[in-house]
Amino acid sequence: MKKIRYTLAAFMLGCISVFAGNEPQTKTTFSIVSLNVDGLPGRVAFLPVNTEGPMSIGSERISKYLADRDCDILCLQENFNYRWEIWSHLFAKYKHDEWSGGITFEDNEIDIAHLQNLKFKCDGLNMLCHNSVQSDRYERVPWQQNFGKFSHDFDDIITKGFRRHELTLSDGIKIVVYNMHMDASSERDEQKGNDGKDREARISQWKQLRDHIMERLDDRPVIIAGDMNSYYHRDDFKKEFIDAITATGRATVSDAWIEKCNNGVYPEMGSEPLACETLDKALYINPTDGNSLELVNLTIDRCNYLHNGQPLGDHYPLIATFRYISYYDQGATRIKQTAADANGATPEAYDLQGRPVDATYKGVAVTEQGKFFNK
Repeated sequence: MKKIRYTLAAFMLGCISVFAGNEPQTKTTFSIVSLNVDGLPGRVAFLPVNTEGPMSIGSERISKYLADRDCDILCLQENFNYRWEIWSHLFAKYKHDEWSGGITFEDNEIDIAHLQNLKFKCDGLNMLCHNSVQSDRYERVPWQQNFGKFSHDFDDIITKGFRRHELTLSDGIKIVVYNMHMDASSERDEQKGNDGKDREARISQWKQLRDHIMERLDDRPVIIAGDMNSYYHRDDFKKEFIDAITATGRATVSDAWIEKCNNGVYPEMGSEPLACETLDKALYINPTDGNSLELVNLTIDRCNYLHNGQPLGDHYPLIATFRYISYYDQGATRIKQTAADANGATPEAYDLQGRPVDATYKGVAVTEQGKFFNK
């Protein structure tokens, strides 16, 4: 491939810009599924918890379903007590992150006098990736605010939060994926207008997530998947998350369901609920000066996630396929440099993400992929 060379003298001139050539764009597709696997136990000690859930046999069927879908990345929530069953059909093709534990009293010392302090360390989150996907960095973060210890869906009895994964796909593409589970609201509390604290906790979680993403934003696109327990008509996360990030000018945010299933229109806060909107969502963030994702399709699989005509769990899988587009395929500027000052001092040079680079090289070669190396 033809290389464009610059000497140190060229760097000493005024602003220099080298633009991408006319080579074909490199576009790669990959798929991701978000699914709450309903992995709560039927009983905890003598208390009924999830007696109508899939439990052991149903969890194996969920595993078979996921294996048949063959998505590249699986973001699971509520993977508590049946992890071996959930993983059973996936071992051949997938690797997984840590399992943080189930909901059981066997390994917990219960202080009856201080039940208000009871909190299981598990978050129920689990990511599985094809064996060809490399995990570069992983981080687990609890929510700073929850509500409901022995009421309001017991959100504060487990360590809910999110997990951040820096991934390299099989062809070298780098992305960041967040998997999460936010606070819930019961229908009874919503109908009685008693869900204010639940909504307050969720908005706090959206803000915490927003700040975490923006503090670490670079040139990699970001996917946010999970059980958000959020509807646009009741939680103003469009304002606090989507609009707030877009307003920085550093990135754009898109909701896969809005884009493919609701004609690009966001429901108004306080409007009538839409039957087709789900609590599970897949959002994606494209940095303004970075690589980007394009949504190819979205499926909420109500047709195949069944056994004997009944859903395998209390959520349906949300499956999104993305196309990756390199920053250098968008006609992006290769090199940016400030002019030399009046005293002839060496100008500052920056890479494509605005990071300073050493301009004292003997020479620099810039390939069409935008890689820098010494000559």
